[in-house]
Amino acid sequence: MTGSFGERVRVALDERGPLCVGIDPHAALLTAWGLPDDASGLREFGLRTVAAAADRVGIVKPQVSFFERHGSRGLAALEEVIAAARAAGLLVIADAKRGDIGSTMNDYARAWLEPGGALEADALTVNPFLGVGALDGAFDLAHAHGKGLFVLAATSNPEAAELQRATTADGSTVSAAVVAAVSARNAAAVAPGEWGSVGFVIGATVERTQTGIGDIDPPAPILAPGFGAQGAEPAQLTARFGALAPCVIASESRSLLSAGPDALSDAIAQRAAEYREVTRG
Repeated sequence: MTGSFGERVRVALDERGPLCVGIDPHAALLTAWGLPDDASGLREFGLRTVAAAADRVGIVKPQVSFFERHGSRGLAALEEVIAAARAAGLLVIADAKRGDIGSTMNDYARAWLEPGGALEADALTVNPFLGVGALDGAFDLAHAHGKGLFVLAATSNPEAAELQRATTADGSTVSAAVVAAVSARNAAAVAPGEWGSVGFVIGATVERTQTGIGDIDPPAPILAPGFGAQGAEPAQLTARFGALAPCVIASESRSLLSAGPDALSDAIAQRAAEYREVTRG
């Protein structure tokens, strides 16, 4: 696919629907799949998941931590999984939640977003709570290479509520301030009518009215964890996100992966159809 990351997501959602398959090789899932808890098991798990997702959804999201815990061999397995997913035409969101300052943040971005890199993905999740401005180098790199970012805005873990719902000097919540700052960058980078390439992480189990987040302009992709095992269901997508629903990428992992390798393709196909029924009426 060509064009900006925001527009590629828009096409993927139109063609395949909102479901994003998480690639989360928990130790318990590896055992359930009959795979060893080592780099070879990670590789097999990831490649099987990619094969099951291809042509059924448009987006996958490997959780980097499960690969990192096996060191260099785990990251080598992740490199293969990402490459296979992109070769299959899937958009790959590397869920690494990187966040730092200066040259450190810039090199995190290069590791995941620079074309030709061993870990090259289509987008990276990033943490803005050292200040949105600390991510400027990542914003610039993503824009230069047609890549995307997903900035944590309103996460579903209860520990985050006190910080993210705290109010700033102008009375907006921290979550809303993050969205406003990022949206201003998107507005400066896109043509009228296009989606921004820097999206947001907004949990599907979060009560959005409490986050202070209203409309997002220009529109941008919203990565929404919390569907499936965490309790949110496809039928609730529109009610939970309202006018933002057309931008939502509904991430599920355990609820699908627990089907096992033999039934995973069918589980993904069925769930993807449920989401499409909701979003297409």
